[in-house]
Amino acid sequence: MSLKTSRRQLLIGTAATLALPLYARRARAQSVVKVAGVHASPVENAWNSRIHAAMQAAAADGLIEYEFSEGVAATDYPRAMREYAEGGAQLVWGESFAVESEARAVAADYLEVAFLMGSSGGPEGDNLGVFGTRNHEPAYLAGMLAGKMSKSNVFGSVGGYPIPEVNLLINGYRMGVREVNPDATFLNGFIGAWFDPAKAKEAAVAQIDAGADILFGERIGTADGAQERGIKAIGSLIDYSPRYPGTVFANAIWNYRPTIEAIVADIVAGNPVGRDYTEYSFMKYGGNELIFVAEEVPADAVPAMEEKKAAIAAGSFEVPIDATEPA
Repeated sequence: MSLKTSRRQLLIGTAATLALPLYARRARAQSVVKVAGVHASPVENAWNSRIHAAMQAAAADGLIEYEFSEGVAATDYPRAMREYAEGGAQLVWGESFAVESEARAVAADYLEVAFLMGSSGGPEGDNLGVFGTRNHEPAYLAGMLAGKMSKSNVFGSVGGYPIPEVNLLINGYRMGVREVNPDATFLNGFIGAWFDPAKAKEAAVAQIDAGADILFGERIGTADGAQERGIKAIGSLIDYSPRYPGTVFANAIWNYRPTIEAIVADIVAGNPVGRDYTEYSFMKYGGNELIFVAEEVPADAVPAMEEKKAAIAAGSFEVPIDATEPA
C-alpha cells in the first residue's frame, strides 16, 4: 500500500467521521455513551423504576454512564433537558407525555444530542427517537389466568391516565380474560395521577365494593386495596408478588434493557436515532414477560396460557393493540 493511498483512505475516514452527528463522534471516541435521565415521577414509580433499573444495570455493565433527575415538574422539564444537553450528555432520556411540544422544541435546538422520549407521538428529525410501553402481551396472558379464577365474573382495573400506552395494556388484559371467560364483565378507573398509591387503593376498593374479585393494577396502590379486602390482583411492570404474597398472583413485566441496547448501538454506529424504538418492548425481543405464582393459579388454566405465550414469542400470534379508552 502506497503512502498516497494510505493518506487518501485516512482522509476519507476522517471526512466520514466528521459527517457523523456530534453525539456519534463522541461515542466512537469514548465507547461509553453518556446518558441523562429526566424522570417526571420518583424513580420508585413502577414505570420509571423499570427504566431506572435498566439504566443502572447498563451502567454497571459498562455500556453507558448514567445520571438522572427525578420528580421533575412539567414547568421545569424543558429546562432540565437543556441543562443535560448543554452539560455533555450524548443521550437525553425522558417522558414527554405531559410536555410533548416543549420536549420536541428542546430536541430541535440540540441537533448534536440524541433524545429518546416516552411519547404518544412519532419520531422527529434525526435526533429524536420515541418509545412506548408494550407489556400488553403478558397482560393478555395474565388475563387468561384471571379468567379462570373469578367467582363473580367481574374484573376490575386501575390506571393512571387514559393514554394509548395505558389503554392498550388494560384492553390486552380484558382480551385475555374474554378468551377463556366470555361471560366476564369489567370495571375500570383512572386516578388522574402517575404516582398516588392512596388514590389507586381507593379506586380499587370502590371496584371491589361493586363486585370485582380480581383487579389489574396498572398503578401502584391497587394491590393494597385487594390485599385489604382479601381478593386477588395482577401487577404491572414490576414483580409485586413478594410484596403482596397471597394477593398478587401474576405480573405483566416490562423489560427496558433491549431498548437501551438498541439506541446505544445506533449512537455508537452513527445511525440516526429519529425512529420508533417501541418494538424492543415486545416479547420477541425480551422486552416483556409474564411472571406468575404457580401455586396461586388453577392448574387447568396454565396449559392454554403457555401455548399462547409460545405463539406470541414465535410470532405466530399477535395480541391486538387496542388503544381506545376502556369503558
